[in-house]
Amino acid sequence: MIAVEVVLAWPDRVDSRLLQLPDEATVADAVAACAIPGAADCPAVAVHGVLAAPGQLLLDGDRVELLRPLLADPKDNRRRRARGG
Repeated sequence: MIAVEVVLAWPDRVDSRLLQLPDEATVADAVAACAIPGAADCPAVAVHGVLAAPGQLLLDGDRVELLRPLLADPKDNRRRRARGG
């Protein structure tokens, strides 16, 4: 068994769960097991701040972070800055 923490830390909402998962658990397994409302709808997940694929294997002590949707498209922001606005 491995110990994993799943965290959702958004400006308006904070939640975390400590889980005990099988040794071969993946990021998707942790998200499914965490029972944090809305976890399955998160557009991306990171492990220790690095973007992670759902099939990535987890290690004992990993921190899985549920990421929120982007508020603005970075490409649009760059275009707007390039135009001077």
